[in-house]
Amino acid sequence: MHQRTKRDSSSSCDENMEHGTQKLQLKRELGLVSAVSLLTGTMIGSGIFMSPQWVLYHMGSPGASLLIWAACGVLAMLGAFSYAELGTVIRESGGEYIYILRNVGTLPAFLNAYTSVIVLRPASIAAISIGFSEYVVAAFYQGCPLPYAAVKCTAAACILVLSIINCLNVRLSASLMNFFTAAKLIALLVITVGGMVFLAKGNTQVFQNAFENTAVGFGPVGVAFYQGLWSYDGWNNLNPVIEELKNPEVSLPRALMISIPLVTCIYLLVNVSYFAVMTPQEFLSSDAVAISWGLKVLGSWTWILSLGAALSTLGSANGVFFSGGRVCYVAAREGHLPNIVSMVHVKRLTPSPALILTSAISLIMIIPSDFTTIVNYTSFTTWLFYGTTIAGLIYMKIKKPDIPRPYKVPIIIPGIVLIAAVYLVLAPIIDSPQLEYLYVVLFILSGVIVYIPVVHYKCSNKCLRSITLYLQQLLEVSPAERND
Repeated sequence: MHQRTKRDSSSSCDENMEHGTQKLQLKRELGLVSAVSLLTGTMIGSGIFMSPQWVLYHMGSPGASLLIWAACGVLAMLGAFSYAELGTVIRESGGEYIYILRNVGTLPAFLNAYTSVIVLRPASIAAISIGFSEYVVAAFYQGCPLPYAAVKCTAAACILVLSIINCLNVRLSASLMNFFTAAKLIALLVITVGGMVFLAKGNTQVFQNAFENTAVGFGPVGVAFYQGLWSYDGWNNLNPVIEELKNPEVSLPRALMISIPLVTCIYLLVNVSYFAVMTPQEFLSSDAVAISWGLKVLGSWTWILSLGAALSTLGSANGVFFSGGRVCYVAAREGHLPNIVSMVHVKRLTPSPALILTSAISLIMIIPSDFTTIVNYTSFTTWLFYGTTIAGLIYMKIKKPDIPRPYKVPIIIPGIVLIAAVYLVLAPIIDSPQLEYLYVVLFILSGVIVYIPVVHYKCSNKCLRSITLYLQQLLEVSPAERND
């Protein structure tokens, strides 16, 4: 009797532990509306308020600039179609990292995680936060140069606030994303309507010789694409969080098909509005094109656009935080990053160690960086990994044609995206070779030095395990199961 009671008690304990383990995983909190908000909210950030003058600068004419914006939208759509197939076949969070791991190999996947965690995601957050801070600080220093310290401190505050929100609650972060998305759409609607009014009054001079002075070089077009695609960056941000998406086989393709055409139309209309109100010279001399537009159209009500731009960039940074933390978390879960980063908070069910690591690196990134430099070098690296991911999809379609595919695209679509990725990687190097691109490549390859002892030979030590245990207790985190 005593032995049976003891056995029953042990069995009950095991069941409770198993039940607890099942609960300790990231919840599927994202429905279709939240998915659309995440994609739209991440894409529409600082880019549409800061990149248009740089696209014009490199292309030389309004007509060519609009063609670049349209082409960027088409490329983002084709890339999204390809990622929809990947996401419905490989239903694991992690985005490019997990797709490269499953289709290409361990070393390329590690290099992607190594680069994304240390550079790409934090740099993206830093650039967006700088854009946010410039619009906020500009409201207090109208017509004056922006204080360097004020811009950097505001950007740091933005990163810290978003980090806390994402660590606290997934649903709170998703709700904020919905709010930010609505706010930015209203701000862009104001710009669109204002531009249409100016066009209706006959302000069409800038479109009469729309393609005059167009740049046609191999390099300028590539760099212009970088600036335009920065505004579309985030079209793939649903794939890294697919384990938290309800009914992913249906929601992922639908969210992509709703979000990207919507954003493309908005971007084209907003750029037309900018050109309807401002001359190319005014356009190029502006530090914040939306504010310059607002001063000419809204006058004293320009603060509406300042607020809209600030909320837009804040929402975009929130989206990058949300997905970027999951990439870090999944890479650690696969053994490619320290084990502590693969854990989730036992009560809040958020990957707080991964988010804290991303925040810390982002804070370092804002110190020396400016917006344009970050865009050029992160875009180069990003499209290098996009190309690797798409090549993996093509390989999977050729070598594994019988895998069940809830969503399937013709092979020509990833083929076009792969060609575009190769062009975007090579164009700036061929047109204007700079040592910085070599430094980027060397940094990526430096990951091999880390990979060999840490991943290949699985080197570990007692001190590292002690630190992991201490951080686990301090942060109240524990290993989690992946979602089915």
